[in-house]
Amino acid sequence: MSVREFTVTISPAAAMNVIETFVVTGSISGTLVDRYVRRIGEHEFHVVVLEKYYMRSSNRASLTVTIDNLEGQTKVHAVASGSSEGMFMRFDWGAGNNFANSVESALGSYIVG
Repeated sequence: MSVREFTVTISPAAAMNVIETFVVTGSISGTLVDRYVRRIGEHEFHVVVLEKYYMRSSNRASLTVTIDNLEGQTKVHAVASGSSEGMFMRFDWGAGNNFANSVESALGSYIVG
């Protein structure tokens, strides 16, 4: 399991669009599994679940991204899971880190903290 958390300068909706485009359009095996959005006034809460196939671990990894502006800034929290290659072993050949890092790569120019 790999976790990334940071703040960005764009809205939650814009950040989610950047991530989806990067993972789904920019990858052969990236797919959108589900999207959940809540808006209350000016506050937004987005959750998206993405999957991607990794040959090095011979399975699909899952990436859950939560983005909100509940405290005035847009916060991004990404968790990659399901990328290990055995029932009891949690060794994933770097697939989880790679998938979680894709969120940082996508939003790199917007990250402030």
